[in-house]
Amino acid sequence: MIRFLQMVGLAAALALSLLFAVVAGDYAPWYFAWLVGTVMIVLIAAAGAVLFETQEASRADSRDTGF
Repeated sequence: MIRFLQMVGLAAALALSLLFAVVAGDYAPWYFAWLVGTVMIVLIAAAGAVLFETQEASRADSRDTGF
């Protein structure tokens, strides 16, 4: 059931992206690239924050010997 809900969510995101691209008209590629780039940089920053927190937690637990 969770897998189905994930697929429905992804389908909704795809439909919204396509609708946004159609509505934007001639500027659609630029807006779409801006939207995708903004989302990607936010996700990369969040992944970096999670990695940093994990490293700090393992260093605090003395499991990490360092570099």
